[in-house]
Amino acid sequence: MRVMGVVVGALAVAGVGLAPSATASDEQSKQWYLDPMKADQMWKVSTGKGVKIAVIDTGVNPDTSSLKGQVLVDEVPKAVAYHATDDYEGHGTSMAELIAGTGADGGVKGLAPGAKIVPYRIKLEGLKGEEEKQKTPEPADAIRAAADTDAKIINMSFGSDYVDPDEEAAIKYAASKGKLMIAAVGNAGEAKGHVGYPAAYPYVLGVSAMDKSGTVSKFSSYGGYVDLTAPGEAIPGWCDANFRSYCDGRQGTSPAAAIASAAAALVWSAHPDWTVNQITRALIDTAGRDWPKDDPSSYLGYGAVRPREVLGDANYNAGPANVDPLAKENGGDLLAKSVSSSSTPSTPATSQSQQKTSTGGTSAAAPSAQSSSDSNTLWIALSAAAAVVVIGGAGVAVMRARRAR
Repeated sequence: MRVMGVVVGALAVAGVGLAPSATASDEQSKQWYLDPMKADQMWKVSTGKGVKIAVIDTGVNPDTSSLKGQVLVDEVPKAVAYHATDDYEGHGTSMAELIAGTGADGGVKGLAPGAKIVPYRIKLEGLKGEEEKQKTPEPADAIRAAADTDAKIINMSFGSDYVDPDEEAAIKYAASKGKLMIAAVGNAGEAKGHVGYPAAYPYVLGVSAMDKSGTVSKFSSYGGYVDLTAPGEAIPGWCDANFRSYCDGRQGTSPAAAIASAAAALVWSAHPDWTVNQITRALIDTAGRDWPKDDPSSYLGYGAVRPREVLGDANYNAGPANVDPLAKENGGDLLAKSVSSSSTPSTPATSQSQQKTSTGGTSAAAPSAQSSSDSNTLWIALSAAAAVVVIGGAGVAVMRARRAR
């Protein structure tokens, strides 16, 4: 049985000092990242249409203005369908809107508004009542069930400090099915910084959070399991399970993971024949950074998600279909084997990563996550201090070492 101390978004989304929005008519204007990511331009190429994302969370309310018609309630596997549309925290619904919300009636607009959401409700902190806890699925059951569907992406904006053997086995099963799994790394950046599970499991892309300037968030967990970063501060979302109003200033690696999932959906929609390996490679190749790709940052991983770099490049080569670009880090070949060898193009494999080690090396100067000056970049403006976490007023140099999962 999974320990009920699991924290939503690991991940907690900060709730201190939040106030309900004055109106619910201008949430999109508060989604500051849409402009620098040039969402309007991306949507001319791809909206995520045809891609289904399993949102494993506190449930998803399909009746918000922004999610009407976006939630595939009937496609939730019966074995894990208990109260899938009864969101007991408002968290899962907020994540779903960040991914695929339409923005109707002034609500939050997802980065992939053409995608569809398949909702899953699991046991997380905040679930009340013994009967509810008994009937609500464990995370492992939901992950395994989602793996048996045609959802391409599994978003997990939750986490725990502990390894769950059942959950780890479910992750491996989903990897064998070719699913792209994306998870929030956690909000322990101002404590020990440990990345939580499932983000720390092999075959899962761990996502950290950054602010408007591109600086890694103080609260964002760090270490060898961070693969990408995405906006995670000043994000609008539902205040609670009553769905009466949105709150401004929500923060956490939870929304960052949701935005990264939406970015992946945009790319997969534009390239429906690509495999999970090619989508992962595309996200890594085009991430915003100014450090070597084979030396990922412990705070920002391979950099900031920039789907427009793929959507705007008709000549982008996603590489071999059956080669996992993170094979060394994942320590296995489940993703590679999930693709038939007959689909492998003639393009030679390109090394994208190095084995995560525990060398403990420290960078003398914090690198930035600033994108190149190419005219097709800068969808997320990143500062030169992007990889510095400030604790007690002092800048801490980035630990670049990557350790085995």
